[in-house]
Amino acid sequence: YSLGSGLSWEPRSRAVEQVHLRCTEGSLEWMYPARALRVVLEPNLSSAQHTTVCIKPASDFQGASIYVERAGQLHLVVSEAEGARPHHVSCFSAHTPQRVALFLQASPQRDISRRTASFQYELLSNQSAAGPDFKKMALVEAMCRPCDNVELLLAICSSDFVVKGSIRNVSHDSENHMSQVDVSVQKVYRQKTRIFQQDEASGEWRGPVRTLLQCKVKKGGGVFLFTGNEHFGEAWLGCAPRFKDFLFIYRAARERGANPCEFQLD
Repeated sequence: YSLGSGLSWEPRSRAVEQVHLRCTEGSLEWMYPARALRVVLEPNLSSAQHTTVCIKPASDFQGASIYVERAGQLHLVVSEAEGARPHHVSCFSAHTPQRVALFLQASPQRDISRRTASFQYELLSNQSAAGPDFKKMALVEAMCRPCDNVELLLAICSSDFVVKGSIRNVSHDSENHMSQVDVSVQKVYRQKTRIFQQDEASGEWRGPVRTLLQCKVKKGGGVFLFTGNEHFGEAWLGCAPRFKDFLFIYRAARERGANPCEFQLD
């Protein structure tokens, strides 16, 4: 959702403009922020399962701070100073899942240089949040433990991406508490967007997968089945068994009719 310039508002008006966003994920761009803006997240498919809201400010976020309304009080979620941290994600629990109100307060400006306060948001079910207070990184599916057989069989049915491949490299970002796994892909079974792509020069398929630093992911040999979900255009690791272990589990489940979905094997 792109909002016009704050400069076009009536200068003497004290009114707070209000915007309703009906999707469970999306983005908002507010150019030349002036005074204040109230953003109501009110998804059409209002289901009680959406109990966490996560906000990721753009790397060039400027000109405003973001608050969440709770019982008539405003609580700071994103300050203007934090907007320049590209991987900084703020998450908080939604007390009323069907309706979450954010309040954007424009910062005082001495000139009319262009500033844009833009952010992405997602409404998540609390199953995908890491802990009761969600901290800063509630996006992470990774539980830092191996998935059991039931979780794995469900993951291949419901994950945003399912790929077979090996680990090229692992890099760590201690400031943002994240690790990135660079995956060399042998087969893409499913992906929501084009995170895993073919390199034009080498012809190799590859892509990055993120996880929590505390999971202590290390580079290891062998072929894995990587599954997980996408948040803010990034792949986050869910279950990642060795491929031969996955085959054994899936074939055994299929023989006894316990597989929740059909999975196309090689």
